[in-house]
Amino acid sequence: MGLTIMIAGLVLFLGVHLVTTQREFRARLVASGGEGTYKIGFSLISAAGLALIIWGFATYRATGWIDVWSPPRVMKHITEALMLPAVILVVASYIRGRIYATLKHPMLAGVKLWAVAHLLANGDLGSIILFGSFLAWAVIDRISLKRRADAGAPPIPVDGVRNDVIAVVVGIVVYLALGALFHPYVIGVPVFGA
Repeated sequence: MGLTIMIAGLVLFLGVHLVTTQREFRARLVASGGEGTYKIGFSLISAAGLALIIWGFATYRATGWIDVWSPPRVMKHITEALMLPAVILVVASYIRGRIYATLKHPMLAGVKLWAVAHLLANGDLGSIILFGSFLAWAVIDRISLKRRADAGAPPIPVDGVRNDVIAVVVGIVVYLALGALFHPYVIGVPVFGA
């Protein structure tokens, strides 16, 4: 039951995010209902998908855990190490500096690193489906970005090294908060010292 709910959530959440890779289809949606309607619909479907993912994964963890393989303990430490740059990359996609300019899409790089890190540390079926799906989406989205150009789109403003320093500092704070508070108290899995 939990896996089915989680998969339905993944279809909604990642499906609506894949719509953005189909520029002609997206343009037709915007033309038919307007930019505001498109954004509201996108947000509502994303939120519903995310809620189903969280609910489904929590249900799966509580009632139907299925082990596929047992990762060695060292993988948890590797995951902890990989998560720091993953979080910094995601932050750098909002606080744009040289990191953003160099990678062009640090959000997708951060999501890929986050997914790979969690695939290394989790050998159960639900985790493989969850993190594997996000990894596949990030790869597909990155490939699509190489092939598309939005004519007339305004350039994204990018600042210098100062923003990189801010992104790294904020990333470290977020990383520590995720590991010390969010992961143990919301996810139920301790990270640091476990």
